[in-house]
Amino acid sequence: MATKQTHAFQTEVSQLLHLMIHSLYSNKEIFLRELVSNASDAVDKLKFESLSNDALVEGKEELQIHVQVNKDAGTITISDNGIGMTQDEVMENIGTIANSGTKKFLQSLDEKQAEDSNLIGQFGVGFYSAFIVADEVTLTTRKAGDDKTDGTVWSSAGKGEYSLETTTVEDFGTSVTLHIKDDEKEFLDDYRLRNIISKYSDHITVPILMVKASEEASDEIEYETVNKANAFWTQDKKDLKQEDYDEFYKSLTYDFEAPLTQLHNRVEGNLDYTSLLFIPSKAPFDMWEPKRKGGIKLYAKRVFIMEDNENLMPMYLRFIKGVIDTADLSLNVSREILQGNKVVDTIRKASVSRILKELEKMAKNKPEKYATFWKEFGMVMKEGVVEDFSNKDKIAGLLRFATTQSEGEDQSVSLADYIERMGKDQKDIY
Repeated sequence: MATKQTHAFQTEVSQLLHLMIHSLYSNKEIFLRELVSNASDAVDKLKFESLSNDALVEGKEELQIHVQVNKDAGTITISDNGIGMTQDEVMENIGTIANSGTKKFLQSLDEKQAEDSNLIGQFGVGFYSAFIVADEVTLTTRKAGDDKTDGTVWSSAGKGEYSLETTTVEDFGTSVTLHIKDDEKEFLDDYRLRNIISKYSDHITVPILMVKASEEASDEIEYETVNKANAFWTQDKKDLKQEDYDEFYKSLTYDFEAPLTQLHNRVEGNLDYTSLLFIPSKAPFDMWEPKRKGGIKLYAKRVFIMEDNENLMPMYLRFIKGVIDTADLSLNVSREILQGNKVVDTIRKASVSRILKELEKMAKNKPEKYATFWKEFGMVMKEGVVEDFSNKDKIAGLLRFATTQSEGEDQSVSLADYIERMGKDQKDIY
């Protein structure tokens, strides 16, 4: 084993770790949601990479996530046989925070906001959430395709620094071990963890396995899948209840609130695709961040390809969340290939049309609900009149304005309503 190296965290990471360790979260269980989500992303990446290089999976029959509790040692381990990381990637992904929006957000947090798990869920603390319940975290990883001797062990007590060393790791993937704090031992209960997985990660398409409960003593450890592990959007919407959509939305977006509405469509014919799009009930904290992460997950034949807003949704609808899954895209599609792709352009055009029709229907039939939408996303929708020339008239019809008859600065009057009550001789709008 190589000599252990010690490194200091980036300032923003130290700030985030302090937040994790010292803030009094009412919803500490999000640590498992975040770590399982990371593991799922790693498996998705390996599935994608192995399409062009099947040697990466090294004969593994099934890609999985394991969650194991060791009560005697006081640890929880979340492991996956996903893509894994090189040592440089560990330093880049865990030692620093690259997203400027997250940096700004951290700088603006006050103590009261820091205790709001809703806010934490919005920007996703990922790996660092482990320190909400752990006083020491150890990560062991090896990149798929790398030599067994090129593994990495990362360890930290969350106090401003971390250690790195190179070691032999037999299997590719990543394992994160949490040494649970004395006052957080409730999380060492299998049943408690199963409930958390069911609550947040049921619809993750990767199987999550835990040790099978057995009344009989045995030397052999049996595992069982504890999540549904299905592609939720492929289900017939006639078989789904609103609660099902709400739970899937929360697991997809980490939002603690139900969406305002959803649009679930299956299209067959010249194009074959399924879309499940959500309009959130609240605007994300980073809605005005130029480099914010896309809200649409793109799948090709149920294989995750990328998160993309740029090509699948216009900028004025950047708040839309959801999934688009098509059989008409090659599995080796790249972000560059998506630009100008006829399949993507057709899906985008149809998706935008559906969203605008849904908003028109909401404005007409559920004005109170639409008022909520406008309060959260009205400023962004105004961009659409300039940005989307082909839909400018539809978008203009969705805009709301304050008038001399409005209460305060309340923007509640549509252009059509204003024109309808104009005086006979009035030709201008001020």
